[in-house]
Amino acid sequence: MARNQVQFQKGISLPEFLKHYGTEEQCHAALFKWRWPDGFTCPDCGYQGHCIISRGLYQCHSCHRQTSITSGTIFEYTKLPLTTWFLGMYLLTQSKSGVSALSLKRQLGIGYNAAWRMKHKLLQVMKERDDSKPLSGNIQMDDVYWGGEKHGGKRGRGASGKTPFVAAVQTNDEGHPIAMRMTKLNGFNKDAIFNWAERHIAAGSQVISDGLFCFRAVKDTGSRHKGIVTGGGPACVTIEAFTWVNTMIGNVKNSMHGSYHSVSGQHLPRYLAEFCYRFNRRFSLEDMIQRLGYAAVRTPPMPERLLKIAEAWG
Repeated sequence: MARNQVQFQKGISLPEFLKHYGTEEQCHAALFKWRWPDGFTCPDCGYQGHCIISRGLYQCHSCHRQTSITSGTIFEYTKLPLTTWFLGMYLLTQSKSGVSALSLKRQLGIGYNAAWRMKHKLLQVMKERDDSKPLSGNIQMDDVYWGGEKHGGKRGRGASGKTPFVAAVQTNDEGHPIAMRMTKLNGFNKDAIFNWAERHIAAGSQVISDGLFCFRAVKDTGSRHKGIVTGGGPACVTIEAFTWVNTMIGNVKNSMHGSYHSVSGQHLPRYLAEFCYRFNRRFSLEDMIQRLGYAAVRTPPMPERLLKIAEAWG
C-alpha cells in the first residue's frame, strides 16, 4: 500500500531547525527578513534610510524614530531570547497534536507563566491569520459543543456546562478536505450564524449542514445552502455528506482531551485555532515556521491582560 504523502512528508528535523535558527543572530536575521523583506522601512514615515543603534534597534534618518525589531509585533516587550521563541514556534508547528504550556515550560526551560504567555500569543497569531482567510467552494458545517453538562442540569444543546462552536470544512471537487475553521459562538441562532458566515465564508460558496434552522442564515450572506435532516443519534455521524466535518470534529476533540488537562471556554477559540492552523498548512511542514513567523511580525502586540480576557465571539 502506498504511503500517505502528507503524513510521511519530511518536515523539519530538530538538527535542521538548530542549523538555521540555533543562535540569536540567525533568529534576528530571520525576523528582520520576515518583517522587512525589502529592507528596513520606518513604520511612521515609510522612509528606508536608517542607522543601527544596537542589535535589533534602528533609527530612521528622516523622522528619527527608533524602532525595535520586535516593536509593534506579537513579540513586543518580550524578555525571552529569540532562540526560545523560535524553538517554541518549532514545537507548536511540527507537532500533529497540541503542545501544552506545561510541556513548553519543560522543553524550553522557562517558567510556566512565560510558557503560557508564549503559547497563547502564538495561538493568537494563528487565529488572526486564519480569520483573514475565508473558506470558499464546497463547505460542510456542523454545530459542536465543548465540555460536559453540569450535574443535574439540562442535557444536549443549550446545556449550561457546554461551550458552543461551529465547525466548517472546505473540500475540493474530489471531496477531499482542504481547510477547516472552528469558531466559538455565543449560541446557535440566525444572527450568530449570519455574522460568522459573513466573516468566514466567501460569497458564492455551497454550504451543506444538518437541519438546524439557524444555518439557513448563510444564504443571506450570498452563499447557497442545503440542509439535511439527520435525526440525531449515533447514525447521524455516518452520513456521507458530513464525513469530513465529523472526522475533523472527532480528531480535534480527541487531540485536545489528550494534550491538555483542561480547556476553558474562555480560551477555547485559540485552542481551536491551533489545530485549524496546522491542518490548513499540513501540505508543507517545512514552511510552517517561516509562515508563522511572517504572520507573527504582522500581528499587533497582545499583553497578558488582554490574553486573559475572554475571546470575542466569532
